Amino acid sequence: MLFELCADSLEAARAAQAGGADRLELCEDLPVGGVTPRKSLLRAVLDEVSIPVHVLVRPRGGDFVYTSAEFQRMRDEIEHAKAAGAAGVVIGVLRPDGRVDVERTRELALLARPMKVTFHRAFDESNDLEPALEDVILTGADCLLTSGGAPNVREGADRIGRLMRQAAGRIEIMAGGGLRLASMAEVVRRSRVTKLHGSLLRPGVSGTDRRSLLELDIREAMRVLKQECLEAAF
Repeated sequence: MLFELCADSLEAARAAQAGGADRLELCEDLPVGGVTPRKSLLRAVLDEVSIPVHVLVRPRGGDFVYTSAEFQRMRDEIEHAKAAGAAGVVIGVLRPDGRVDVERTRELALLARPMKVTFHRAFDESNDLEPALEDVILTGADCLLTSGGAPNVREGADRIGRLMRQAAGRIEIMAGGGLRLASMAEVVRRSRVTKLHGSLLRPGVSGTDRRSLLELDIREAMRVLKQECLEAAF
């Protein structure tokens, strides 16, 4: 089992480690779905936490069809993440027709090695998720982050389960997108997923209060995930 916190600040990264998260995805600008974090933030996080840090590589908000200049920027950002000591990157490129751009994503994945590679929720924008899963596997990514094509993981839980069965161990499936503590157990039971991703944001909470509550929420998320996985094992 694994819980990955989507962290957009040094405070969130500290909370991830203090709360017992297995790893974190570092990004900025969560309101647009996240973009590549500043180099200064990445350095600060890597200096302070010991859990694995995976870096989102996304040059802008919006769609996942990138120009040549944007693609080169993504290459540069992967090289920087590797040199800085990140454990992984989170990537994804689509074609104008909505299909996974296998060739360009594979190029980024190869460049990232030996770091781990996650294909992010660009997958959920694909026209047809079942063929898209086969394409993601062809990119060489280690893990796929998905909400099952739904607005959130609760609504997409059943389809996430079907995608897991289709993947049959060829790629890890991690459920993420609109994850809430209140429905986490339901998501795990329905999807049978053992890897979860979320920011666990509470609207209107910031500063010290945010970090304290986030630590508590992460601990609860870990407890729920562990309990559900243990029950499923029996």
